[in-house]
Amino acid sequence: MFGYYNRILTINLSTKLAIIEPITDQKLAVCFGGKGLATQLLLERNKPGVDPLSADNHLIFATGSFCGGRLWGGSRYGVYTKSPLTGLYAESYSGGKVPEAIDSTGFDAIILTGKSESPTVLSITPDGVGFHDAAELWGADAMLAEEQAVARFAPNSEGYQKPGAVSIGPAGENLVKFALIANDKWRCAGRTGAGAVMGSKLVKAIVFQGDRKRQYFDSAGVAQYAKEFASNNSQHPGVKGYKAMGTTVMVTLMNTVGAFPAKYWGQGSCEHSEKISGEQFHKEHDVQPHACAKCFMACGRMATIKKGRHTGLKIEGPEYETIYSFGGLCMVDDMAEIAHLNDLCDRLGMDTITAGNLCGLAIEAKARGKIDFDIEYGNADQIATLVKMMSAREGIGEILANGIIPASQLWGLEDIAVHVKGLEPAGYDPRVLKGMGLTFGTSPRGACHLRTTFYKPELSGLIPPDQIENKAAMLIDYEDRLNIFDTLVLCRFYRDLYPWEELETILYRVTGQPSAKKDLIKVARYIVNMTRVFNLREGLQSKDDRLPRRITREVLPSGKSISADEMEYMLQDYYRLRSWSEAGVPANG
Repeated sequence: MFGYYNRILTINLSTKLAIIEPITDQKLAVCFGGKGLATQLLLERNKPGVDPLSADNHLIFATGSFCGGRLWGGSRYGVYTKSPLTGLYAESYSGGKVPEAIDSTGFDAIILTGKSESPTVLSITPDGVGFHDAAELWGADAMLAEEQAVARFAPNSEGYQKPGAVSIGPAGENLVKFALIANDKWRCAGRTGAGAVMGSKLVKAIVFQGDRKRQYFDSAGVAQYAKEFASNNSQHPGVKGYKAMGTTVMVTLMNTVGAFPAKYWGQGSCEHSEKISGEQFHKEHDVQPHACAKCFMACGRMATIKKGRHTGLKIEGPEYETIYSFGGLCMVDDMAEIAHLNDLCDRLGMDTITAGNLCGLAIEAKARGKIDFDIEYGNADQIATLVKMMSAREGIGEILANGIIPASQLWGLEDIAVHVKGLEPAGYDPRVLKGMGLTFGTSPRGACHLRTTFYKPELSGLIPPDQIENKAAMLIDYEDRLNIFDTLVLCRFYRDLYPWEELETILYRVTGQPSAKKDLIKVARYIVNMTRVFNLREGLQSKDDRLPRRITREVLPSGKSISADEMEYMLQDYYRLRSWSEAGVPANG
């Protein structure tokens, strides 16, 4: 099938054997690549109820048919597994330049199973895999591990493209359940704990290098499309906005509408928002736009801190979600300190959204007399200490390293702990943006904003944020289209540039297969149902789709709220439109 390699690589770490298997066109036609293929493989190969940190859990890397060529926004990879944090479906995505190295090996999916006997670095080429001792790298931070893995273990055969690597930090080695997988120093497959799964298999890093390229049905048409796409969209207002400010622009916007979570979800805005805004960040420090491969949007912020005790720190970031988690939930009012916390999490290999949420929970626990630990709102040094303790599983960090559910249960804070399915939300308060409440509830990996990015239509006025009628219908349209994005694997920030009609056009030129909207929706809904079936098999119940008690019971100081009844209305509407039962079970599930 055009646009695919029609092969997967399965690596058994226990036996050090690798098998290259073909994938039929028929299989790809119903699920495409990326998320669709990986989800199908997880359902087929993971045993029901498998321990996420056991040798039997599969860890799958996949690129999509937009990667490695001329198409814009496709330099990304996805990683899929069963989450050690939630016990449910896990998906996480990352960009940069390394995805093109992964794609050059010529596999639609790379599957890790089993467990190494000792710390290992893998080197993957079109011909298979090499196993290398990584004892000297065990304990290194994620950035150093990536750099050293490429320097030591890239095959650099004649004709190969530039190598790239993914790696884990100490948090992944210590099986912190929200550990990430890093690449390009600052790019991360951050959420749901894929780094802990990689660490449980004693894989410190994976180096990728090859010479393969995807073959397209209409190569000349794809090249012309890419040229016209850049010409037509490079001056799009959204593109110019991201290039100018990146996601940092969201701080002022969300604070203005009262949906910027602050003081561990007790407020929808904070008085110090100007100090941690994108505008102030760009004014006080050296911040330049930075792009992934094949991207003219350049949303990344390559920053050098120019003042304060962290002067000279260089980092790609912080992005909005990190600013919200440490600057909002933990009330840190200095962007240099937030950048330092970002850098610390990146090097240790931990998701900043979960880390910031857990630090906020700990601060609130101390304020309520639930724990005896020296930490308070706004104290960056105390927060940094806790971040290090979580990574090392030391003291109170041992409790938090297992995630929000066990920590809140132990401290008697279940009524204020904010999460869905064990994953904390991103920085969009559903008491203001009610469609985000439905997004958080229905996302298969937990309280995820990226499955629909539904804050976009709510903030732009396409649908009133307070409206609950017909919200599920619009959300499903967004979710279906973005599931197609995840099969490609395509960057979310291109969502305005690839509406349904553009996907129809380019996918036909890439694959040669029928790609009308109705065909794409059929694939998207197959994937949505597969992920739901996976989660139901792993113990998910309909009650797990509800918002946390604090969100539905506690009114924001602004008076904004979302009731359990409003959430239930939207949820049942969503189930109905998905042809699921009232308990959230697909018709053929």
